[in-house]
Amino acid sequence: MRFDLLPVILACASLTSATITYTVQKAANPTSDQADAYTRIDAAMKLAVARYNKLTTRPSKSITAQYVPGVATADGNFNGNIRFGSDRAYMTERTALHETAHTLGIGQTAAFDTRCAANNWPSATKLLQSWDGASAKINCGGGHIWPYGLNYETEFSETNANRHCQLIDAMLADGLAG
Repeated sequence: MRFDLLPVILACASLTSATITYTVQKAANPTSDQADAYTRIDAAMKLAVARYNKLTTRPSKSITAQYVPGVATADGNFNGNIRFGSDRAYMTERTALHETAHTLGIGQTAAFDTRCAANNWPSATKLLQSWDGASAKINCGGGHIWPYGLNYETEFSETNANRHCQLIDAMLADGLAG
């Protein structure tokens, strides 16, 4: 083995990052309401995807974001679809991060349900405990997690958003996607 190549290999391995992409599905001739929503959704998704891609290594997902006025808040599906409703208060990075987690498996897979029931998140629990102490655990309910699930706008901070991405990445390592 050529040991002189080892630093190069390690440097390349450390540069590996997630590859989450998104598109905002748009009407051909949007109304002013639709155009405003598309601008807000695009800004929120751009921030969320950039954060996931910067802080994680495991996720790989192509997301389609839609404006669907009849949706009460927003929802994400494991198939890669995120729908934002007409309430502009949910067209935020926090919501986009939270819904992206659903596209990665939070509340969407049998593995999520099984691992939640058994509290079987070895990598993610270790990471969580490094932040919050030895008694910290991942709580699950109603297809969501806490802490760091970013379930409410009041939970958003730079630290919490970063930890959210890192925790989802660790949960993926533990088998979240099934």
